[in-house]
Amino acid sequence: DYGVKPLQIQPCGRGEFMPVDDNETADGRAKNRRTEIIMAPKLDKLYQMLNQ
Repeated sequence: DYGVKPLQIQPCGRGEFMPVDDNETADGRAKNRRTEIIMAPKLDKLYQMLNQ
């Protein structure tokens, strides 16, 4: 348990619709098998934490 509430996570899949490379080669397919994690903090909460 890392203390992350499920409502704080939003999965989004785009691989099939937005490949980063061609799927004709093994290298291209490897590049398309990726996981990206984007941290998007709530800016008002971040600002409050910085000012404490």
